[in-house]
This record gives sequence, C-alpha cells and structure tokens, in this order.
Amino acid sequence: MSRPTSEGRVKILGFDLNYSIFGKPVNGTILTLHGGPGLDHQYMLPLADLAEHGFRVVFYDQLACGASERTRDIGLFTVERAVREVEAVRAQLKLGKVHLIGSSYGGLLALEYAIQYQKNLRTLTTIGGVSSMPLVIAEMQRMKSQLPPETLEVLEAHEARGEYTDPEYQRALMTFYRRHFCRLEKWPKELNSSLSNANPLIISTMNGPTEFTVVGGLRYWDNRSRLHGIRVPTLILCGIHDEVSPKEARAISRRIKGSRRFVFPNSSHLAMWEQREACISTIQDFLSANLPE
Repeated sequence: MSRPTSEGRVKILGFDLNYSIFGKPVNGTILTLHGGPGLDHQYMLPLADLAEHGFRVVFYDQLACGASERTRDIGLFTVERAVREVEAVRAQLKLGKVHLIGSSYGGLLALEYAIQYQKNLRTLTTIGGVSSMPLVIAEMQRMKSQLPPETLEVLEAHEARGEYTDPEYQRALMTFYRRHFCRLEKWPKELNSSLSNANPLIISTMNGPTEFTVVGGLRYWDNRSRLHGIRVPTLILCGIHDEVSPKEARAISRRIKGSRRFVFPNSSHLAMWEQREACISTIQDFLSANLPE
C-alpha cells in the first residue's frame, strides 16, 4: 500500500480532525466516509488503490474517532452534525466536487449528504451502506437466528443478562462476525487497528452494545422516503453475506433513479478487503464512466 501524499489536521466545526490524502486529482477527488459509528479510516485504506487510477483519495477520522480530537459531549454524536462535518471537510480542504464513498455507517452519512448537498457531488458510492436501521436490524436478527444452535443459545443467554463483555459472549459473537462482517481467515492489521481503537462512547450513544442490540440514536433512522431526491450517479455495493444485507442494498437502489447495484459473491461487509481487486475495479469502472467532460 502506498504512503500518503499528504496528511495533517484541520479545524472542523470547532475540533481538529485527522486526515490523509493519497494521489493527485488527475481524474478527480474521492472523499471517503468510514463506518462504525466510532471507528476510524484505517480499515478503508484499500480504497487508496484508486490513487493509481488518477484519483486523489481523501480519508479523515470523524469527530472523536481515531487520531481526531476527542470529546465526551454525546450531544455532538448525531447524524445531522456528522453530515455538516462532511461538508465542512470538503470545503475546508478545498476539494471541489467530489466522488463520495461511504462504508457501512459512512454509507448512511453519504446518502444523507447526497440528499442535502448533492450539488457538491460528482458521484455517490456506498459499500454496505445503510438507509433504514429497522430493516438492517431485522435482517441481522434473521442472520443471527441462523447461527449454530449452541452459539445462538450463548448469545441470547448473555444478552438476557446484559453480559455483553463476557468472554464467552464475545467468542460467540465472533462466529457472527466471521460470517457477516469479514470472512477472511486472517483479518488485516488495518481492520484490527480500527476495531481496537474504536470509541466506545460513540458506539454506545449511537448504536448500542452489539450489532443486533441497537438502542442508541440510530435505532429508528430511516431516510428511504427521501432517497428519490438523489440524482447524481450512484453505485450501491454489498456482499452476499453482508451483515447489512443485500435486501437493504436493493431497497436503496430501487429508490435512487438510475443507480447501479452490485453484490460481491464471496464477501460479507468488507468487500474492499475480502474481494479487494474486484471491489476496486468495480468502483474504478463506475467513476471512470462518470468523469467530467
């Protein structure tokens, strides 16, 4: 993986955020949005491969994530503020019109940004992106129910007692993650870094204690009724085994006129790692087909 062309910190809405930039904008600029909520951009670094195709690829750590400035003010951990943060990053770094790529929760932010600020976009891409949390939660519960009976029993017993940090529970949870989050036998160090550095305050505030116990601010998030307003070229990606299931990807693509959808046949939630070459190629082909004349 290549080294950043530049990196640093930028003051955004009163806080210093960490950013890294790869490549030069020969064919345009890609702005990436990491997921979580509460992770950092490290797990998204395979997208830096797009710099080899003439794109400037910009990563940043959202408020209180990764190397960005921390705060314990949970009132700042909202979708509304995060979307304003995206726009402020774009403006402060003078990126111009961007190709926006969001992963997971970052895909949720990307969709909402496109609804509000699409005049600043060339294209929109989501990878395991979310529009309806109730649908995503229901699908995760379905996937959970298909785990081995002994694993399901452990999960449900500990959840009933609120024992989410118990080692036995965490081992059982990993069975779900290895089916629906990342199916690689050995997880990349960048992914492990993002997971180990995750901000638990953001996770608990916005999400909850586990993937299927969503009790935070995102619990009822659903902007499907406003997706029809997105008119920029849009690519919706997911894995066939994705914890944000293909059903959600299909629901999004049906509501965005002219959007393209692709399901990676050997991936779960992280196609950028699980099928890296195919994922980068799919995105690169889409972006190249939508370059300014």
